[in-house]
Amino acid sequence: MNVEGSNPFARSILLTFTVTNNIFMMEWNIQSRAHACQACGKPFADKRPYHTLLFDEQTGYERLDVCEGCWAARYRGGAAGRKGFVSHWQGVFEVPPAQPEPIQKETAESLLRKLVEQNDLKYGAAGFILAVMLERKRILKVKEQLQRDGRRVFIYEHPKTGDVFTIADPNLRLDQLDEVQRDVAHLLEQGLNPPAEAQPAASSSTETKQTANAGAGPVPKPREQPAVC
Repeated sequence: MNVEGSNPFARSILLTFTVTNNIFMMEWNIQSRAHACQACGKPFADKRPYHTLLFDEQTGYERLDVCEGCWAARYRGGAAGRKGFVSHWQGVFEVPPAQPEPIQKETAESLLRKLVEQNDLKYGAAGFILAVMLERKRILKVKEQLQRDGRRVFIYEHPKTGDVFTIADPNLRLDQLDEVQRDVAHLLEQGLNPPAEAQPAASSSTETKQTANAGAGPVPKPREQPAVC
């Protein structure tokens, strides 16, 4: 599936931002990379290639991770013709590192993961901005841009972990950016559930401001790249 060239964010956010419980349901999720081929069950070997196929099912987007052998034998010739097929790309499996010690302060990545897990409508714009920030920092990569129920949906992949993020585009207007960026800065500083006695800071730290407002001017749309087929 080919993806159109990138469009400046300023052009897209002039669209009307309409949010109701009926027409703007969140479609966020994280789908982790499998540790073994989902076709033959053989564990993936470290530093070895694997293939991911994305399908549009009634319940949402579903990924299928298969080894090189199963891809060549069962999917290469006819994957695109299977019902619901959306995209395909190849990655290199890396054995997950040991879990680091918990961090006290939120990072853009840890915050995005929490927002996706909560799947709360009120965090839709903040989550989208965080995804764009991580894409700009090359932490996430756009694998596909799709249309679902009249809305754009971006499929991101975390290259190191293989996790796939599904993020809906809220179509922000220019006059909404400042408020959303302030919300992101506050969430990065205070977290999702700050202590009850904690009061909102009068101003965010320099580091947080630089992170939430990376680069002057409007925040660009994610780079829309073609899927690797």
